[in-house]
Amino acid sequence: MLAINYSTMRKNLKKYLDSATEKNETVIITRKAEKSAVLLSLNQYNEMLKAFNNAEYLAKIDTSVEQIKSGHVQEHELIEI
Repeated sequence: MLAINYSTMRKNLKKYLDSATEKNETVIITRKAEKSAVLLSLNQYNEMLKAFNNAEYLAKIDTSVEQIKSGHVQEHELIEI
């Protein structure tokens, strides 16, 4: 993980884009008196998004299992279409 300031990023944009995309390096970009930002490859971003979505899905399943265990269920007949 690298931490650089905005000016350095601007002067060396290609270098840091290459680091992010080719080396999977995460680059933190700091800005004076402003919020920082993070540069990462699209692949890393997609993996993080996938992990987040999987965690949400698994949490919903856990909630459903707990509802079943505690008896909070309703039975319905199947409807043919």
